[in-house]
Amino acid sequence: MIYLDTHIVVWLYAGLTDKFGAQTRDLMDAQDILISPVVILELQYLFDIDRIRHRPHIIISDLSGRIGLKICNKSFHSIILKSLELTWTRDPFDRIIVANAALNNDFLISKDNTIIANYAKTLC
Repeated sequence: MIYLDTHIVVWLYAGLTDKFGAQTRDLMDAQDILISPVVILELQYLFDIDRIRHRPHIIISDLSGRIGLKICNKSFHSIILKSLELTWTRDPFDRIIVANAALNNDFLISKDNTIIANYAKTLC
């Protein structure tokens, strides 16, 4: 399984697949692609502050149809417990998104340098 960071969801929605390396694109074609439910909340936050133009349900619905994007249904309690171990960031969105992937040692696609430096299974 591969998880997506919020900005990756935005890039995919915009069709910016050229921002990904060949290995990442190949893995995305071969693996299930998921997001943490908190990505939906962060998308709403970005919409509320006018950083994106479309509401989360439009973005998620589009990507579900185009790339088979799924929303992870892991236990929120387990994810939060895992996030408590991630002391390298104070950003609650990043902590939960990384914890969601880290719970089963899954890949996470992100261009965030802090995440890349601290979560070994980050692809970009």
